[in-house]
Amino acid sequence: MAAASPYAVFQAIFGLIIGLVVALLVIRVERNIRKQSVRIIAGGVVGMIIGLLIALMIGFGLNMVIRIPQNQQVVPWIYLLLIGILGYLGLVIGSKKAEEVNFRTPDSRKLMDHRLLDTSVIIDGRIADICDTGFVDGELIVPRFVLNELQFIADSSDSMKRSRGRRGLDVLNRMQKSTAINIEIVEQDFPKIKGVDGKLVALAQKLNAKLLTNDYNLNKVAELQGVRVLNVNELANAMKPVVLPGEQMTVKIIREGKEQGQGVGYLDDGTMIVVDSAQKMINTTVDVVVTSVLQTTAGRMIFTELKEAADKKSGNA
Repeated sequence: MAAASPYAVFQAIFGLIIGLVVALLVIRVERNIRKQSVRIIAGGVVGMIIGLLIALMIGFGLNMVIRIPQNQQVVPWIYLLLIGILGYLGLVIGSKKAEEVNFRTPDSRKLMDHRLLDTSVIIDGRIADICDTGFVDGELIVPRFVLNELQFIADSSDSMKRSRGRRGLDVLNRMQKSTAINIEIVEQDFPKIKGVDGKLVALAQKLNAKLLTNDYNLNKVAELQGVRVLNVNELANAMKPVVLPGEQMTVKIIREGKEQGQGVGYLDDGTMIVVDSAQKMINTTVDVVVTSVLQTTAGRMIFTELKEAADKKSGNA
């Protein structure tokens, strides 16, 4: 048998190295694709195509300048090397630019407004009703780590937590089926950040998205880091009718209040009504007159007195 030429050995070794590099790149790209959004994948594909076109142009230009004979076996390897390097660079640069560039037009800016949902607002469920009314438009984003937290709560051994988790999954399923809104599940994660709240803030900063939450602590932390927050509880409080001192209303006394002689009832929207001198009127519906209103971060409290007592005061006056 004739001994293999040094050039043939070089070709075999070079081909083996190229094959290993290509295999590793394919594995790495495949793993990264699973974690990336459609926008980033599209940017990578466009970048790779541009890189391949540049590689072909450079290869053609070199061939014209250097005028390598076509029968030389080194020509395919030059093309292959250019295609591999520039194609990969195009893929990487295209993916990075897709993250940075915001593909928006003036007409579609409103439609592309992103809102990030946290676990508390999904479990609460009111966001689904708000979206159905058309008050919230744009794209609602649910991170995979929030979905995982919902699943973890739904699988909890505690019956209360399990019920809340399942409710959250049901609400999310309802929102996905709704034609009034667009729900997107994103795979982006932040492995170096352990808590879900921290991940939400980081993702909101990265996407320049507003954060929808009912969590008071997350609300404050996000605002401190420059993230715009939409709190459903604050929206609910703002939508409640204004109550002024002197107005009359009817309320059922449910329980005793904290102070001596007080009774407590609730309006249909959950607003707490504190009634003076109504401690002994539990399970009784009474007419009351508003004396003052207290607005807190937890909601609104209305302080009242019995209508009979108010009438006596006005009569004496």
